[in-house]
Amino acid sequence: MEEILKILPQHTCSWLKDKVTLYKYQDFWAVKQLLEGGILAQQTFRAAPSDIFLCSFPKTGTTWVKSLAFAIVTREKYDESTNPLLTSLVHECVPFLERDIEKIDDNHKNSNFPLVATHLPYASLPESVLASNCKIVYIYRNTKDVIVSLYHFLREALKLSMEDAPFEDAFDEFCQGICSSGPYWDHILGYWKASLERPERILFLKYEDLKRDPASNAKRLAEFIGYPFSLDEEKAGVVDNIINMCSFENLSNLEVNKTGTRKPGAIENRLYFRKAKDGDWKNYFTDEMKEKIDKLMDEKLSGTGLVLK
Repeated sequence: MEEILKILPQHTCSWLKDKVTLYKYQDFWAVKQLLEGGILAQQTFRAAPSDIFLCSFPKTGTTWVKSLAFAIVTREKYDESTNPLLTSLVHECVPFLERDIEKIDDNHKNSNFPLVATHLPYASLPESVLASNCKIVYIYRNTKDVIVSLYHFLREALKLSMEDAPFEDAFDEFCQGICSSGPYWDHILGYWKASLERPERILFLKYEDLKRDPASNAKRLAEFIGYPFSLDEEKAGVVDNIINMCSFENLSNLEVNKTGTRKPGAIENRLYFRKAKDGDWKNYFTDEMKEKIDKLMDEKLSGTGLVLK
């Protein structure tokens, strides 16, 4: 692994006070820990046909879609008072391919739990995933809100003030495609092109659509991953109960998500729950920034029909 890292292009993020170094591998950027985990997964991971991959670029709704999928898949085992989401960080409930490969392998051997999360671009998924018929759910979000959310997440994780970590510098690097799992537009395009080739296998969810109509999109998600709600369940309020349990308002107020860390030295749990607001970018962007990123995304996503403004 060290030999691989030595020959890769590197970039040290000056706006993070040189505390973060990114490595470029297979045309995307990643921090060392997650890159090593991704390469290990490429080399050793074997997908099961029943696997359901929850794929996303960082800060596009990952925590929310993982919570919903977990609640949907486990609803016959737990109810809204016994669900592990109430006492454990969601990232403990749904293993992350780049971090938890042993846990995923254990699930394959000892349980029928199918959920796996990843930030890897589509082309960098393990070959066994690309060759399988397992389902992939991809969530995406307004680019400007992604930039703001990612900025605050990284800044607070490193305990830097906004004066110490200028937003303008973070914005400029994002526009250059230099950010973890980036460029964002390439991340989206990889999954979008694959979804055109295999629409029965890849579901695109838009964060803003999920916020506007959570019930319809939760049912769509459940149907796609093979855990559809019955009419009796809908009448009994199961869908609404899951939506309420997985809401930002509920999860962000749980003690487990307000204090503590996943493990010693890890990112504080609270940082996964900031605002979950649409349009927060308006508090940070100048007119010039807005024009620049809109033009860039229009150019990169031309012809896709995807709208990220």
